[in-house]
Amino acid sequence: MPAILIVDDERDLLSLLDFNLRQAGFETLLAASGLEALQHLRRRVPDLVLLDLMLPDVAGTEVCRMLKSDPRTKHVPVIMLTAKGEEVDKVVGFELGADDYVTKPFSVRELVLRVRAVLRRAGPAGVERAPDAVGPIRVDVEAHRAYVQDEEVVLTPLEFRLLVTFMERVGRVQSREQLLSDVWEMSSEIETRTVDTHVKRLREKLGGARELLETVRGIGYRLVEPAAA
Repeated sequence: MPAILIVDDERDLLSLLDFNLRQAGFETLLAASGLEALQHLRRRVPDLVLLDLMLPDVAGTEVCRMLKSDPRTKHVPVIMLTAKGEEVDKVVGFELGADDYVTKPFSVRELVLRVRAVLRRAGPAGVERAPDAVGPIRVDVEAHRAYVQDEEVVLTPLEFRLLVTFMERVGRVQSREQLLSDVWEMSSEIETRTVDTHVKRLREKLGGARELLETVRGIGYRLVEPAAA
């Protein structure tokens, strides 16, 4: 279920987009200001951002610039939402890295179709990209190496796949059954205690970053960004 961050200070429109995107099968994250949007982005990398340009604090253009300059989020597609319709505004949006531009008022149905189209262009459905770093944890996928606070951590191939999976889905709870399927490529009929054992070993090897790998009681585990200072 792709996660869409909706950023707009018009509460009615925010609620309308939230309802329609959830009905269309998306998970939604809501922000009514630029600062709130940046807080969401620090905690979690969404699959797409719907971004209003006219925000009460941090301008939407600045939010887009910051998003596209951060290695964690630079690949995230952005659709600009604005009442401005002049060509110069569109040019500025595209120069900042926006993938599409929708002028208010717009058809919600058309917007949902545009969201699907942009996600298709961004990559095949279900293919997720691991950020290079989550807090002090960093991975080099091609070299198959992991680091915590720039110190290399020696992981088994299975532990490395487990860590990368958590980083691909940062902020999202992963059930033991889902991890067995995606990391071990095994049926959930296999003992889920296997997952608990490996998560425990991985957490021990993460040292000072172990608290970022949280246990969600009764469900599974998730990797989270460190709380903003």
